[in-house]
Amino acid sequence: MSKPIVRVAAGIIRNEFGQIYLAQRLEGQDFAQSLEFPGGKIELNETPEEAVKRELEEEAGIQVLSAFPYEHFQFEYPTKIIEFYFFLVEEWIGEPFGREGQEGFWIAQSELDEGQFPPANEKLIGKLKAERGL
Repeated sequence: MSKPIVRVAAGIIRNEFGQIYLAQRLEGQDFAQSLEFPGGKIELNETPEEAVKRELEEEAGIQVLSAFPYEHFQFEYPTKIIEFYFFLVEEWIGEPFGREGQEGFWIAQSELDEGQFPPANEKLIGKLKAERGL
């Protein structure tokens, strides 16, 4: 039996100080209390870029001016496969906040800790931490 594939678009919101905006997953969600990049499921007939702009407005209350593809991969969980589209967002209007009640905060890109994220994010965090010139 094949597992369902869930397509997800998420934004790596990075400010001019090299800090990344993260949200804490709510109780009742998979991996509750762990950190995540804001984003969500890609709707039918929606491109990943359209989805990340919509989701960041819904979740973080910002209007994305530009989103650049950063990473695309699949990760297999016991019950489903998640196909991730991560976008680097460095231009937006508004100040990100937890619009759905989730805790949100800024953290230095160099201080990201993969142990605080769901398992699917491990390689992505490694890539972000390995970047030079920040």
